[in-house]
Amino acid sequence: MKIAVMGAGAVGCYYGGMLARGGHEVVLIARPQHVEAIKRDGLRLETRSFDEHVRLSASSEASAVEGANVVLFCVKSNDTESAAAGLGKYLGPSALVLTLQNGVENADLLRTLIPQEVAATVVYVAAEMAGPGHVLHHGRGDLIIEPSRSSEDIARRFSAAGVPTEISDNVRGALWAKLILNCAYNALSAIAHLPYGKLVQGVGVPPIMHDVVDECLAVAKADGVSIPGDPHEAVRRLAASMSSQYSSTAQDLSRGKRTEIDHLNGLIVRRGEALGVPTPVNRVLHTLVKLIEGKRAGTAQS
Repeated sequence: MKIAVMGAGAVGCYYGGMLARGGHEVVLIARPQHVEAIKRDGLRLETRSFDEHVRLSASSEASAVEGANVVLFCVKSNDTESAAAGLGKYLGPSALVLTLQNGVENADLLRTLIPQEVAATVVYVAAEMAGPGHVLHHGRGDLIIEPSRSSEDIARRFSAAGVPTEISDNVRGALWAKLILNCAYNALSAIAHLPYGKLVQGVGVPPIMHDVVDECLAVAKADGVSIPGDPHEAVRRLAASMSSQYSSTAQDLSRGKRTEIDHLNGLIVRRGEALGVPTPVNRVLHTLVKLIEGKRAGTAQS
């Protein structure tokens, strides 16, 4: 199977590296500094159980997706439209695009932008780029995908390559479950600049997380979303399974990049307003991250 990874940051590099290590032909479409390092040394994939340099292809051009059977669409939610425009003329009509992104709206948006089949995907992985061409894996690495014409084959192949993959008829609910985790952790980790394990030990943090989850559940209920499992328990468990992980929002702020907070707590605020559900805690967290984001952007420009 030929697999192209569009937007190969930490998430894309981890999954691309695992699939290449499992024998698939993989090309990473990434930033030039990562491409240069990968072409020179291979992708360094550092996990808790191994630290290897994986040989695979890398390019900074969207044309590298040509001939791919599967595309892992891993760009930031803010970049979905621009990245989709780059795919159109190169992607074959039978290719399947999996949206490995934060937020709950990306697959629906992507379906309006490209003719290929799109399957919404829920990502559970803790990873970061530790340097050019070097991905550091902190925990998990499983996927949930919605049914498609080739989902069973993909789930079997991915799982055999060390990427546990489940097919679910309620991917919308699973995406919301992941969104709730992100709403509980991302902004707080970014504001405090703390990893999850230390964050939850902060005075008053668990009650704030509980309030965030309650607001998210109220919005989801009003929106007709059926969320699997117990989100409160999932939030409590996450810090133990990813204790050293900084949120993607924290990582973006530390690098002076625009965050995805509008697609996380910001989405809860917008949907709450539309549905008449108050979301004061999510609103405060969203506002604080936007203030920090704006301040750092201004500092970078000055």
